[in-house]
Amino acid sequence: MEVRRIGPELADAAAGVLAEAFDGYPWTAWTVAADRHRERLAGLFAATVTTVGVPYGDVWAALDGSGRPRAVAVWLRPDRPVPDRVWAEVSARDAELAGDRHRAMVAAEAACVPLQTAEPAFLLATVGVCPADQGRGTGGRLLRPGLAEADRSGLSAVLETSASANVRFYRRLGFEVTGQVTVPGGGPPVWAMRRPAPACRPRRTG
Repeated sequence: MEVRRIGPELADAAAGVLAEAFDGYPWTAWTVAADRHRERLAGLFAATVTTVGVPYGDVWAALDGSGRPRAVAVWLRPDRPVPDRVWAEVSARDAELAGDRHRAMVAAEAACVPLQTAEPAFLLATVGVCPADQGRGTGGRLLRPGLAEADRSGLSAVLETSASANVRFYRRLGFEVTGQVTVPGGGPPVWAMRRPAPACRPRRTG
């Protein structure tokens, strides 16, 4: 597959990939209503890609031979901060699409505030691989350019995940767990992870 940045022309297809990848994921299962769940997810990820990712971050995709996305990653960058008015727009859309789980979404996000860092860093906002393509190294190849961008900027990379299998995956890419919470009321666990800036990584010897 070809890995490259994409723009708004592939936003709907990218949102569809992310919706498929996150169907059944602990965080979205807890924070998004069950009825029309896949449709709701597609709407949420469309907002992430078009309103935030494309104009203020970097959206990378792994494309098959026909140019269709099979995996998508959205990075947010400290040198292109998202304006408050844009976050307000996204929050309003989230409230609509979360349905009867909106209060649970707000509570879950509040529970994760202690995991966030104030340091300038590249944030992996979301990443998903079509289920049929998982386990083939696609995710690692997809994330490589974003990690390289962070390295060239001399900055760390950070993320949050709600799946223990993802923790193992990200460790292989150089991330380490920096904190963990469990969303109150029976919600999922959330791990915060950080990949240090190049200058802060231990040097290999021998």
